[in-house]
Amino acid sequence: MPGKLKVKIVAGRHLPVMDRASDLTDAFVEVKFGNTTFKTDVYLKSLNPQWNSEWFKFEVDDEDLQDEPLQITVLDHDTYSANDAIGKVYIDIDPLLYSEAATVISGWFPIYDTIHGIRGEINVVVKVDLFNDLNRFRQSSCGVKFFCTTSIPRCYRAVIIHGFVEELVVNEDPEYQWIDRIRTPRASNEARQRLISLMSGELQRKIGLKVLEMRGNAVVGYLQCFDLEGESGLVVRAIGTACTLDKLSSPAAFLPACNSPSKEMKESPLVHPPSHGCRSTHNSPIHTATGSRLTQNFSVSVPTLIYTGMGSGSAGKEGGPFKALLRQQTQSALEQREFPFFTLTAFPPGFLVHVGGVVSARSVKLLDRIHNPDEPETRDAWWAEIRQEIKSHAKALGCHAVVGYSESTSICEEVCILSASGTAAVLNPRFLQDGTVEGCLEQRLEENLPVGCGFCHIPYDELNMPFPAHLTYCYNCRKQKVPDVLFTTIDLPTDATVIGKGCLIQARLCRLKKKAQAEANATAISNLLPFMEYEVHTQLMNKLKLKGMNALFGLRIQITVGENMLMGLASATGVYLAALPTPGGIQIAGKTPNDGSYEQHISHMQKKINDTIAKNKELYEINPPEISEEIIGSPIPEPRQRSRLLRSQSESSDEVTELDLSHGKKDAFVLEIDDTDAMEDVHSLLTDVPPPSGFYSCNTEIMPGINNWTSEIQMFTSVRVIRLSSLNLTNQALNKNFNDLCENLLKSLYFKLRSMIPCCLCHVNFTVSLPEDELIQVTVTAVAITFDKNQALQTTKTHVEKSLQRASTDNEELLQFPLELCSDSLPSHPFPQAKAVTVEKASPMGEGNFRNRSAPPCANSTVGVVKMTPLSFIPGAKITKYLGIINMFFIRETTSLREEGGVSGFLHAFIAEVFAMVRAHVAALGGNAVVSYIMKQCVFMENPNKNQAQCLINVSGDAVVFVRESELEVVSTQQPTANCQPSCTGGEVTT
Repeated sequence: MPGKLKVKIVAGRHLPVMDRASDLTDAFVEVKFGNTTFKTDVYLKSLNPQWNSEWFKFEVDDEDLQDEPLQITVLDHDTYSANDAIGKVYIDIDPLLYSEAATVISGWFPIYDTIHGIRGEINVVVKVDLFNDLNRFRQSSCGVKFFCTTSIPRCYRAVIIHGFVEELVVNEDPEYQWIDRIRTPRASNEARQRLISLMSGELQRKIGLKVLEMRGNAVVGYLQCFDLEGESGLVVRAIGTACTLDKLSSPAAFLPACNSPSKEMKESPLVHPPSHGCRSTHNSPIHTATGSRLTQNFSVSVPTLIYTGMGSGSAGKEGGPFKALLRQQTQSALEQREFPFFTLTAFPPGFLVHVGGVVSARSVKLLDRIHNPDEPETRDAWWAEIRQEIKSHAKALGCHAVVGYSESTSICEEVCILSASGTAAVLNPRFLQDGTVEGCLEQRLEENLPVGCGFCHIPYDELNMPFPAHLTYCYNCRKQKVPDVLFTTIDLPTDATVIGKGCLIQARLCRLKKKAQAEANATAISNLLPFMEYEVHTQLMNKLKLKGMNALFGLRIQITVGENMLMGLASATGVYLAALPTPGGIQIAGKTPNDGSYEQHISHMQKKINDTIAKNKELYEINPPEISEEIIGSPIPEPRQRSRLLRSQSESSDEVTELDLSHGKKDAFVLEIDDTDAMEDVHSLLTDVPPPSGFYSCNTEIMPGINNWTSEIQMFTSVRVIRLSSLNLTNQALNKNFNDLCENLLKSLYFKLRSMIPCCLCHVNFTVSLPEDELIQVTVTAVAITFDKNQALQTTKTHVEKSLQRASTDNEELLQFPLELCSDSLPSHPFPQAKAVTVEKASPMGEGNFRNRSAPPCANSTVGVVKMTPLSFIPGAKITKYLGIINMFFIRETTSLREEGGVSGFLHAFIAEVFAMVRAHVAALGGNAVVSYIMKQCVFMENPNKNQAQCLINVSGDAVVFVRESELEVVSTQQPTANCQPSCTGGEVTT
């Protein structure tokens, strides 16, 4: 399908002064696509040039349209010397290649320079004309839509969910090559940005081809990552879930994001509303194995299987034949798929039948140089090994698929840790194959799966469990077995029955290692990994019990490697699932009962733990109904079977039976104090400070237990960097520094958001990295959403109207920029004065410009700033159109770090510029919001002695058009609904 690309350069504004004699600029523009370059005329002596060029036309194949970005370079003309570069703009053409997409990109784009940042703006108009091409051997995938959201997009319905797609491309890194014999910072940075943009387009096209082969038309949960392997090269990889989607044509299908789950499920079964309850968790014993070495690469595989019991146990009299039929249908539907993985974390009702628990695998690899970029077999083989281990772990749990699947890497010099994790699950086969399965199966599904607890029932055989676990009958339906605790990587199912509210639970761990090279370093890391994984899960279990909860959702574990340390950070949302048993307390057991003062200390700690559990239950409103043991039908296990956290095996089982469990007949979690590490664990339990009154936090999209959201949201990104002292550095000191860093970061956010009380920090995404020796960097992105404590969900209309009035003020617009970005001090202005960029410039969304886009006429044309949120929805609004994904990579370098405000000022200005560029691209597409926004990478490197710093940032999200519910109501009263329907929904069906 060849096409014609047309570009027009209209004007520029606020350009920098390039001629010191006249304090003006002689600017012109180069427009490059592929190997063809056009130039505008030189506009003399002006900082606001008006080029109004002719249409520059490029005749290219659609394959090139997908791979190549449009490159616009603004330069200053010099008569007697080389022209000076002002900055560049890269425009992705892919959003124009969809059948239902807009045919024009038009707007003001920030001109970006990797050394000086944003240097003015340029007005560009881009059009694409495609011609039909029936060649079945073509290498393009035009028409395949990509979505970053990990749930079915809000204005679509899933016809078929095909399965997993993955791809990676490799190349040499220009940062480690000589460019034109002399390496200049600007030249290597721009070469790197251009190469990554090319690789990103090629990767997306190849993924699209795989989707077309599967007869799909969309990729949901698309996650693209960059692995900077230093001298070994550069790897760009992506995973996603191939689907066949249909566009919903009915306006009623665009349900408000703050509606009740029951209403959304009735009206549109494939639109996922925010959950409002807590979820259950099951303790996960860890199974560790060691893999073999590849022929040319050192490889020690450390897969960790977190057997988290969630399933439906042995089928009773009613469920046996039904379950056998269900497994047979599901397995036949999945046998046709190479990898039964799904990157989705939220699902249509009925899709998720049972959950088995978290499965994960890690592998340590020794990097080698990429000799042939066209043959990335080595990296493919590494990930194939990891996925095969995950698949075998899921089968051991009686499951045939892995949902909430993700992959990540951590690289330090020549050593790379590959990590993959997901949740083993049994799925409903009618979503996985063309057409529907036998009617009797669908009917049996609805009859046999109790609402609110079916996903908790264990899928494995109770008599042949792959790990020891404490099972009880479900507290909801009282028919099937459930575990006592459950860990998952997915969001809380919409039909889950929860009690009280949820909360953010984090486990943090640091471990020192000796500096080593090559294989010795990889071996040391491999030896540490299993113990770190065990310690992290121990902390999670302890903190979950301390909160009085029994399930974790959205679990994300990062293991980061540095030159002399390893760091682990696990984040999840704890909830209380009504279907799981009430968690027991935490019992402290000491080793020296004859020491009176020590016994008194143990008794004091036990009292503090018991008081903390009671306070947490009151804070999170956890008041489960009392159910007699006879009704449940599961005997309390003998003391020898109690779940124990053992630091030492020196204590006999008889001593354990004498423990005062202090919680009646409930099984207690035994924590033995026999060394300083154990004392440290107890101390960390008691030093975790709960959020201030009026604040809640979670890492899932919506806080379980809160329904009455308003439309006032505030996204923020914060980065903090600390340098450790190398003197007397111990594991205990490292852990304390890391804990303090994370806690202080959260406290600073609570302080800055105090005016929004009551509010909840949702989708809290922590990322830890070790960019240099003795340097720790923590990045957090989240969104604060306000809610009304006193009013029910049905009365939130007044809050929507109030927030719309606030949105029109300048203060609200400025709040869209990041709050504090890193350490102690901040410049008084959000940008350094020399680089000030206003919201209006970054997001040109005037009435005339907005109405010319593909946005519906009934949309709000007076929005002054493009909304940004990590959520897949906007509270109090309806998403009417997806315009394509935004996937951008930026590099910023400075040789005057102190003059720019130090690390804090440099990072703050850079991230604010990234926000401005993302907003400008969305506005040019005709959008007014970015949903599912994520900062996938933020790599900071500093050389304080030379006053230098460099930062690399990769962000992505979905550009959308949204309409406020209140505006739809106003429009519906002023004009017939039929007049607004076509422009708001676009009822075309995707093919």
